[in-house]
Parts: sequence; structure tokens; C-alpha cells
Amino acid sequence: MPLFRSLVLAIARHPTVERLARETPFLVPLVTRFVAGETMQEALAVARALADRGFTTTLDLLGEDVRTPTEAAAATEAYAELLQAIARCGIDATISVKPTHLGLRLDPELARLNLERLARLAQRLGGRVEVDMEDSSTTRKTIELFDRLHCTYGDHLQLALQSYLYRTEQDIERAVERGWRIRLVKGAYAEPPTVAYPSKAAVDAAYRRHMEALLEYGRFVAIATHDDAIIRVARGFARRIGVGPEKYEFQMLYGVRRDLQDALRRAGEPVRIYVPFGRHWYPYFTRRLAERPANLLFLLRQLLPRG
Repeated sequence: MPLFRSLVLAIARHPTVERLARETPFLVPLVTRFVAGETMQEALAVARALADRGFTTTLDLLGEDVRTPTEAAAATEAYAELLQAIARCGIDATISVKPTHLGLRLDPELARLNLERLARLAQRLGGRVEVDMEDSSTTRKTIELFDRLHCTYGDHLQLALQSYLYRTEQDIERAVERGWRIRLVKGAYAEPPTVAYPSKAAVDAAYRRHMEALLEYGRFVAIATHDDAIIRVARGFARRIGVGPEKYEFQMLYGVRRDLQDALRRAGEPVRIYVPFGRHWYPYFTRRLAERPANLLFLLRQLLPRG
């Protein structure tokens, strides 16, 4: 699967492939399965509908690697408006931000100022900002940024950690020591074997180790996975050590494993749905394709000539 994912992501980066994907009307149902529209209003409508079904949500304005401070400021303003809209709606929703969307590659201090503006607003509104992870070239700076702001804003911030990176063992220890809320994911970027586990079995084993450590010793863990086996392990482990929903929730992506989302809710488990939206949906969409061969086959069938 790592080879398949790398191949898909490499092909998807070709401008011609992106243009075809954006312009092919047959792909609309597949795109909208994973992306809740291009506007904040569309995303909020999805969040309200999910709330009616018993789910909490995290809203993610798609975008990353801005090129100018002006673009970073615009993204920050859009997220501030989103936080305010969530508060007005009265729904249980957080926001997820990528540090490079706030200018991390341009200037770490710029990203800090932008993220602090959102953290301060979340604190005032009683909300939370989830700081997402990107490829491994940004991991150290992202954690340093989070650590610096967490001292002031505490649980109004939450950090994603990726189990496929070797360094995450030490990052989990740091998270436990400092009382960070963690969103634990496997990792969706193509990484070399020098920094990440190359096999699915090794990634799964690391995820289970990290998850159990956070359940037992951590402040809070969002178990972000669609893996049935890992979910069974998590539920069993939580019961054995007497941990309840005050210390964990399951997180799943919008449009992925809806059957499992519903089953967990019926079983009384807390489930938060990660809802992406925005005009810059293509990179996120390709990562979802890379995770499931069936999605890619559907895409190819729509793009290839018929006759």
C-alpha cells in the first residue's frame, strides 16, 4: 500500500490529471462524498445535519502552503469567521488548521501570530482549534509552535500526531508529560523509509502502542481511524482500564465508512466527523484516492474514453 499511495500521489500531481479531475462532471458525486462543498455555508449545513444524527464535527477549510503573508492572513480571517459562525450556530464543532496554511513555511513567527489569533478567539468563544499535521518536513516546527501556544491556551488547542513517523514515540511521551490533547492518525503523506515505517503492519503496530499509551496516561486522545481491528482494540482496552468518553472519542472522515460511524454511535461511542470544505479540495481528494484502490478505479473509469 505505501507503494500504491506514492504512485497515486505522484500521478495526481500532474497538471493534466488535476485539470481533468476538476473539469469532469462525472466526478462530482465522488468529490462531494469526501468534500462538503466549497463554502462555509455548505460546510455548516453538513455539520448541522450530522449534529442531528448525534455526531460532533471538525471543520477544515482546505488549503496549505500559502505563498504570501497576504494569503496567510486571508486564511486566518476565514478561520476566524468560521469559529464565530460555529458559535452562533450552537453546534459542537471545532476547526482544523494546517500550519502552512497560516504561513509556517514563509515565517514560523507569522504562523505563530496567526494561530494565536485563532486560539485566543477559540478561548473567548469556548471553542477549540485542532492543529493538523502535514508532511514530515514541517513536523518539528509544528510541534514547537503548538508547544509554545499550549502553555497559554491549554485545551483550546489540540495537536495531530502521525503514527507512521519514527519520531512519534518521543512525541507521545512529550504529549503525556505536558498534558496535550492529541488527535492520533496513521499518516496520509508519502514519506521515505528513513523517517516513516514502510509497511502497513508496522504502522498499525505503532498506532496501537501510541493509542494505548494515550488512553492510559494521556490527557485526551481522538482515535482517528477507520480500521475495524484497531477500533475493537481501543474499545476493549478502554473498558479494561476503566476509561470513558471523558478521555477519548473516535474521529472519522466525512464520507468514509459511514456504516462504521453509525454503528459506533448506536453503541454509545462518541464520534466526531472531520468535514473538509473549500475551493482547494484537490490535494485532499487525491489523498483519499490514494488510501483506497476502489476510489481510484472509479476515477479512472470516469476519465477514460468510452466506446
